Amino acid sequence: MPEVAIRGEHARLVRSPWDAELVELLSLTEQHLLLACPFITRSTTKWISDNLTKSGHSQNLNITCITNIRPESVLAGSLELDGLADMGRRFGQFHLFHMPSLHAKVYVADNAHAIITSGNLTEGGLRGNCEYGVVLSDAAQVREIRADFEAYSRLGALVSVDEAAALADDLSQLRTLYQTTERKVLKEAGSIFRKRLLDTQEKVFRFRARGTSTHAIFCETIEYLLSKGPLRTVELHPLVQRMHPDICDDHTDRVIDGMNFGKKWKHHVRTAQQALKRAHKINFDGQKWYLTATS
Repeated sequence: MPEVAIRGEHARLVRSPWDAELVELLSLTEQHLLLACPFITRSTTKWISDNLTKSGHSQNLNITCITNIRPESVLAGSLELDGLADMGRRFGQFHLFHMPSLHAKVYVADNAHAIITSGNLTEGGLRGNCEYGVVLSDAAQVREIRADFEAYSRLGALVSVDEAAALADDLSQLRTLYQTTERKVLKEAGSIFRKRLLDTQEKVFRFRARGTSTHAIFCETIEYLLSKGPLRTVELHPLVQRMHPDICDDHTDRVIDGMNFGKKWKHHVRTAQQALKRAHKINFDGQKWYLTATS
């Protein structure tokens, strides 16, 4: 099996957020798009479909999607079959395969371009979580990846668009029942459960508070995000929140060991931006923030 040279003409590393790399892959697709990952949400399938349409792809584009249709994933909201059914209706040559053992996240455009990453097709997987991978454009390697996953898909079950839509409806009703049952259990558990839950959450927050500060966390995060390219404030703040949802809570105000964890997070981010600017580590050109040459 050929070795992959990560640093080379036909390969490059991909880091979060990696939605731009996926847009590039979609734009390069001419005949056949392969999507393989276990978690796929409705907003992402719509985003992919919109980008394919924007790139001028016809409804006859051949799309192979391999996923793991676990009822538990649907109940948790990490797999939304109605989104896949909608994609199948938009693109006539859409083939959905259920493969229970799938864990890989692989995306392939024809035999020309492939992304292998840890990121699922979810908002968090594309833009929020810390994901990592590689983009390959060596034709022989891409063909091998495609062949592997096409062979893998044949071991799974082909699910029609109508079957996916019907299953989505069944599981939607089950999810409503599941959520109702979950609320009932939490209500019956009462104050003892809620107190234990809050105590446990506070222990986790203390890990964050130990040896650092919210200001330091936000400064380091801003520098990390801007290392990938300039960003407007309206782009920067959501990325910070996705990376640190525990200390960017819009609804809850927490103070632990003198540190403020809560809804004032945007103020703290702005304070960090100004501190980095005064330290000449970042700058603002009137539209976007960017790293300075000396940072």
